[in-house]
Amino acid sequence: MLKNQQKVIVDLQQKLIEQQNTLVSQQQEILEQQRKMYEQMDLIKVQYGMLFNTVKQMSFQSLQEDIQNYFEAHLQGLQNQVKNHLQKSYSVHKVEVDAKVIDVGESLLDCGLCESDEFCNFQKTPSQCEKCTLCPAGFFQMSACSANTDRICQDRDECTESPNICGERIKCLNTPGGFRCLGIAEKDAALGLCGEEYFFNKEIQECKACAECEDGAVAVPCSAASDTVCSAASENKLSESWAANIILPSAKSNSSQVYPGLNLKLKGMLHCEIISVEDNCLVFRQHGLMWTDLNFAVKHNCRNFLQLSLKLSNSEEGYELSAVRIEQPEGKYFQSTSLSSAAEVEPSQILSLFLRSPNQFCNQSKDLNIYDLNTPLSLFWLSHDTGAVAMSAQMSTAMYYQTNYRPTFKVISVSDPYMLSLSHDGRAIKFTEMGVVKFVFHQALYSMGHTCVREGFSLVSYINRNGTNRELMNIFKSGVNYRDTSISASQATKVNAGDLISFEILSPPQCNVRYFGDSSGISMFSLIWIPSAVSTAISATVSVTGLPTGAVRNKLLCFTQVSSHEKQIQLVSSGQLAQKYFTFTERGIASVALNLKLIHSCYILKITLNQLLRDQMQPTAIAQQIGGQMPEGSLWTSVSLHSSFEVHNSTSIFVSLDCVRGRINQIAHEHGTSISILWISS
Repeated sequence: MLKNQQKVIVDLQQKLIEQQNTLVSQQQEILEQQRKMYEQMDLIKVQYGMLFNTVKQMSFQSLQEDIQNYFEAHLQGLQNQVKNHLQKSYSVHKVEVDAKVIDVGESLLDCGLCESDEFCNFQKTPSQCEKCTLCPAGFFQMSACSANTDRICQDRDECTESPNICGERIKCLNTPGGFRCLGIAEKDAALGLCGEEYFFNKEIQECKACAECEDGAVAVPCSAASDTVCSAASENKLSESWAANIILPSAKSNSSQVYPGLNLKLKGMLHCEIISVEDNCLVFRQHGLMWTDLNFAVKHNCRNFLQLSLKLSNSEEGYELSAVRIEQPEGKYFQSTSLSSAAEVEPSQILSLFLRSPNQFCNQSKDLNIYDLNTPLSLFWLSHDTGAVAMSAQMSTAMYYQTNYRPTFKVISVSDPYMLSLSHDGRAIKFTEMGVVKFVFHQALYSMGHTCVREGFSLVSYINRNGTNRELMNIFKSGVNYRDTSISASQATKVNAGDLISFEILSPPQCNVRYFGDSSGISMFSLIWIPSAVSTAISATVSVTGLPTGAVRNKLLCFTQVSSHEKQIQLVSSGQLAQKYFTFTERGIASVALNLKLIHSCYILKITLNQLLRDQMQPTAIAQQIGGQMPEGSLWTSVSLHSSFEVHNSTSIFVSLDCVRGRINQIAHEHGTSISILWISS
């Protein structure tokens, strides 16, 4: 009995599909007939004009009148034929099917649970949910969108509905989405002859139905001579994400010289109304706040460091948002870094990416090789309507230290000084109200001493609440001897009113360090504060158990959450994916900062951030970072990954590791390894 009922359903659905295909074919025939009609009418008009001029010159008045009457009659007959054909073609027979509600359980014909504005398309294999068709302007709905059928629309025949729409003596011709008044002058149409809810299209000389904007978001209303202009969807959004790839010029090209500076080309991956790519740079189209993440890996043998920087500029001037230094290596292996920054942006401001060397020796190098990472650059944009605040500060002065160092800052810019300020000694950032904060601190340094290489450096961030300091994160960086390098830390966390965030850099004994402080972005602190009503954040570290070791191939990291539980971001706690997957329960923008401290012998260590959407069978990689061989003489090394991207309800993310030609020996699960995830409502 159940199989017979399923067969009946399939037959009915097949008949409905055939009816829809027939309707589409009829509509295509109508458009073709209209096109041919217009061509014939234009030809008749040309012939009539030529003959009329000839007759006028010959002064044969009687012959002129006969010819004019002939062509007018011929034109009238042609119009009547087209009108009759259109009326016949648009007649669609409605097929009524008495359907019974049948419970077929887990039927293969079912798409599952579609959204309210979706229908199940059985023409796809397997069946899948698709958005219902929206009737365009000038069309009306014949059949509503249902669970299993799309909406069917038909053109409105204005000439039949309103016979005198063009006047008593002017003929009306129906067209898709509008109508044409034959012989109407443009100046008459501009006075409103097309009527309400219609405008005169000068290009095709027709009256067209005014467009309707979704949610009534009208920027410019429809007029007698112009269509409705709808507000951009991004103007109603609180947040937006965007991503790009880096295109490196050929090594043989003269444009690939990193001294005095190489502007790395960017190629956008998705269309975005807030950002566009022009001349290989990003151009902002709206006011707001921006957070940028960049993952970068390079192999070089330059006789000095490389500096990677983000520059924000307009037509007059520009400045470095942030920059990191990649040290001169002892051998030929890949080095990686992550660069982030926050800023308030305005329309027409340009964001560009530069790679430079302090001397010309690097231009002579033939071993400059940038690794092709998956989606190296990503960013998110926030509307001012979110109430978010951006702040930038730099280290006040350059100093030498042999022990632990606490940097002092001076504010470069802040979009709301009431919400964010520095402490009285300039060593901490103070918050006036409760919220969620995403910050990054890049510090350039020069170190001397073998203990620097062996033990490395640690950048620690603290949060002071009610007079008590608590460690937020601890980031490790391999040390260098007589070299320039940078140490960076980025995290998202929740703050209360009156909280203070400060930093400390820990260096080993007998290690002389110079910390730089200037306006080139190499010692920069950036921050975005977001109200708790539209955002949240969680933090986690890797689990003690289940750490991948040995010859690792696509092994998933397990995490232990160290912050409070949040409704919008949940670490899966049971099942096969327990402690591995982070799942989002609401749509929005996510920003991830991952830091990994480990010991390995891999030629290349790959870290991949993967995303699994609802109804997807396979995950997709949304960000990637690599690490090269461990520096000689160093006990530990580190790799970081930063990325921002869009998430939906039931979107999951996880981190996987791959070790190429080697093995992973140990991963630190306390200090040096952490992940923080920021979520912002869209």
